Amino acid sequence: MFSEEKGIYTVREFTLAIKGVLTDGKFNDVWIRGEISNFTNHSSGHRYFTLKDKSSSLQCVMFKWHGSRLRFELEHGMKVLVLGDVDVYEPKGQYQLNVRAIRPDGVGELYKAYEQLKKKLESEGLFSPDHKKPLPRYPKKIGVATSLTGAVLHDILTVLKRRYPVDVLFIPTIVQGEYAAKSIVHSLDVLNRTDVDLIIMGRGGGSIEDLWAFNEEIVARSIFRSRIPVISAVGHETDFTIADFVADARAPTPSAAAEVAVPDRQELHSCINRIGDRLNDKQRQIIKDQVSYISELEKGVDPHHFLEQLADYMQHIDAMAQRQALSARRLVEGKMSLFSTHAGKLDAVSPLGTLSRGYSITMKLPGKTLVRSIGDVEKMDELSVIVKDGKIKCNVNDKEVCKWK
Repeated sequence: MFSEEKGIYTVREFTLAIKGVLTDGKFNDVWIRGEISNFTNHSSGHRYFTLKDKSSSLQCVMFKWHGSRLRFELEHGMKVLVLGDVDVYEPKGQYQLNVRAIRPDGVGELYKAYEQLKKKLESEGLFSPDHKKPLPRYPKKIGVATSLTGAVLHDILTVLKRRYPVDVLFIPTIVQGEYAAKSIVHSLDVLNRTDVDLIIMGRGGGSIEDLWAFNEEIVARSIFRSRIPVISAVGHETDFTIADFVADARAPTPSAAAEVAVPDRQELHSCINRIGDRLNDKQRQIIKDQVSYISELEKGVDPHHFLEQLADYMQHIDAMAQRQALSARRLVEGKMSLFSTHAGKLDAVSPLGTLSRGYSITMKLPGKTLVRSIGDVEKMDELSVIVKDGKIKCNVNDKEVCKWK
């Protein structure tokens, strides 16, 4: 198994020796309880994941011939019971569990804690849109709280430089591990004592364990009490943390957070140019209108133009007077015609009209009582007979009853 020279192993020999110890059957058919993390469903059909609890982790592989019997799909944070055999992956000298069967074991502890805290803070209103502070449209200085190592800071600075260069105040922050939560809170408190207009708090993606600092209650409450708007840029697009819900804005990646934080200077230049063009057009139109107005004023003080306008007004007055006279004449003619019509109707029923046709009216004197019947008079009564052109005075000589009655 190893070189006889001074008992020195080669790497492969030592790995095989360890493998022989671990695979002697003592650790076969073992059931292990844990939580799935860093799950990968490879295109080959094999499933790779890490089985974790609060203190330790174990690399696992489930080859496709065993995985084909699964009745559910594995997910990050799922708490499971796995059955398998311990083996050693020789190329990396890493021991792992070759999983043959998996059973669900309720909700993972970390995921359960996440859901409990999320429900608690939501009920307190920390996620409410009413508490979200608006982001400044044109920030002058941006605070960044993230790790000194990694690509996050570089990505943010690159995007800011391209879109809208601003001053950046960087606070190195621990974003993973035991001290991460306190470090994040410290960085937010420090930035709140500066003159930054906006804070970007972020890190790259990872498992729920890697991102757990951003699910801590102290971090959530620190974001909530920040007087400066906070953009949360934690993880990749599919990763949501408690910090994302509390923050004033959430970006799927640190680069996206930088794009949300500042406007695009090219778009601003285009907008300014469009506004300038509209202002120039407006000024040209105003000048044109004023020139036209002044021209009209000049015409108003020109004697020749004044006489032309006076002549137009006089002609207009003459035309109006003519129309008024014609209207008055037509009105009088209409009234006269209507009067004649009514007069004719009155004349038709007038007593005078009756007299003109040969009739007369007889009155008994002296009281001028109308005589309607021969019984109204006696012999020698004095009468007054009214005809169309005067009165005839006479006396009754005789009276005779009408035969045609």
